[in-house]
Amino acid sequence: MSLSKIWVFAEPSESGVSSTSLELVTAAAGFASTVEVFGYGIGPDSGRILGEHGASKVVLATNLGGVLAGTAVASVMAARIASDRPDAIFFGSTPEGRDAAARLSARLDLPVLTNIVNLVLDGDRLVGENAVFGGSEIVSARFVSSGPGIYVIRAKSFAPEPKGGPSATVEEVSVGDIGSAGKAKIVESHVEARTGPKLDEAAVVVSGGRGLGQQDSYQLIEELAKLLNGAPGASRAIVDAGWVPYAYQVGQTGKTVKPTVYIACGISGATQHMVGMKGAKNIIAINKDADAPIFTIADLGIVGDVHKVLPKLIDAIKAKA
Repeated sequence: MSLSKIWVFAEPSESGVSSTSLELVTAAAGFASTVEVFGYGIGPDSGRILGEHGASKVVLATNLGGVLAGTAVASVMAARIASDRPDAIFFGSTPEGRDAAARLSARLDLPVLTNIVNLVLDGDRLVGENAVFGGSEIVSARFVSSGPGIYVIRAKSFAPEPKGGPSATVEEVSVGDIGSAGKAKIVESHVEARTGPKLDEAAVVVSGGRGLGQQDSYQLIEELAKLLNGAPGASRAIVDAGWVPYAYQVGQTGKTVKPTVYIACGISGATQHMVGMKGAKNIIAINKDADAPIFTIADLGIVGDVHKVLPKLIDAIKAKA
């Protein structure tokens, strides 16, 4: 048995549609016969890309006029939900996704399931598997209300898989006056300077933690990441210390990554950090504490001082270049 219809909130990226959005569309297509996408700013080619992943229709909010994107798209969804009743609505666990889900929940008086890491279909009901206690436990939950369920899903919980479907139809909807919800306006935005692949899309991620000892040592992480054509990451400890920007943070309150190779340098392995990276295909840990929790999930563990190991590793890679 499958559901009739699922809506998905989609967000833009440099390539047009964010990888998290494509993950959600792929997941929705596995549960429902019809998948419709509500998004903003995802480009003229969005119909083809989203259609390939299983969507049949794309509704784009346009003319936002500085209104927060989550607010605008939630307003478009709320206006259509009575006449076009979906069984479920998927949002990514991103700043815009969480904002849109919360606003839609408030407008429709519907509950939300957050921090979902997997979904299964039980008869005609979706069951969400939620990470709790810092990801150390997984609990299952389902909605008992009759309204469409709102699900906020962590990135990398599903794989984005093109299904070869036809291009989705694209409908543009101009966002008009949305009342008091539209009073907050974006007056200025900044794009963070970056070289190399995005952290949450990189095939190789090299992360540093408190074991680096000082901020200047983070340059070893950046150099190794650059040599491996990867992205630098960080634990929350050094983000909170101001060594690197929040955009580098991997973990429960940061980015979720699922690279082919994850190299943890001077990271002890707090549960909150491991939630964000334990899905990596190959995990390499470097830590001078042989009892560090990170070694319990590492495929290769190196007990040693990062200040000695990393320079040797960097030199060895340069010698092979």
